[in-house]
Amino acid sequence: LAVGLNPAVERLRKVGLPRGAALTAVFLLVLLFFSGVVASLVQPITEQVNELRKSIPEYVEQLQNNRTLAEWDKRYGLLERAEKAVNSPDFQNSLTDTATGIGKVAINGVFQTITILILTLYFLSSLPQIKTFFYKLVPRSRRARVALLGDEILDRIGGYVAGQFTIAFIAGVASYIFLSILGVKYGLALSLIVAVTALIPLVGATIGAVVVALVAFLTGTTTDLIACVIFYVVYQQVENYVVYPRVMKRTVDVQPAVTIVAALVGAALLGVVGALLAIPTAAAISLLIREVAMPRQETL
Repeated sequence: LAVGLNPAVERLRKVGLPRGAALTAVFLLVLLFFSGVVASLVQPITEQVNELRKSIPEYVEQLQNNRTLAEWDKRYGLLERAEKAVNSPDFQNSLTDTATGIGKVAINGVFQTITILILTLYFLSSLPQIKTFFYKLVPRSRRARVALLGDEILDRIGGYVAGQFTIAFIAGVASYIFLSILGVKYGLALSLIVAVTALIPLVGATIGAVVVALVAFLTGTTTDLIACVIFYVVYQQVENYVVYPRVMKRTVDVQPAVTIVAALVGAALLGVVGALLAIPTAAAISLLIREVAMPRQETL
């Protein structure tokens, strides 16, 4: 994250901002982005919970008046069994453990996020010193060349991050326009979810599409579900074979075919993490081959 955000800091420095001010501006933008995502999700979740709470008596009444359920209750004593199960100590302990587990996961998630943000800020502020330290481990005769290649690799990683955010932005805007036309509830929040998941190469928009399709079905009709499935299937193909290769070619300077193959290989080897690391790794390898291996072969 620090290496990916560093080019944005350097661009602000070229405009005339001191490094501290540029670093603060970039970090605040990152915080605002994630805060906006969280804030956009609070309202729909709160509304759905309130609607569920208000609808519980109606659901209970429907169950009580259901003829099939009443017949099953006469035959098998379902309500009596359900009452015994709910009142049993095992069920209550299980419910308490589940609630405690959810709370622990939420707290751990918050602390992990804060830790990642703090470490990112630390590495981002110390990146020039870190680079200088590692370059000094190289013999003096080769230091300038290694520093040049190292800076170029870091710039390409930064370009990759910029490219991923560009792709995520395109996915979010396309989703918002589509959901607004379709009239799906919570279009902005769902579009932000698609934008965040689109940061995962090749399959990210599909993950977000599952969430969107589910919400569209629960808050709308079957027609909305079918329309969402068709739209995201088509969009995923356009992103994979048109948007993604072109953006990565411009920001990372890697051939379109290489980006697709690298992402597929990385995902097969290491899952999501492999897909995220595949493109900058391919960019670094291609740079080293072009700048080091090929010139050396010409001298033999």
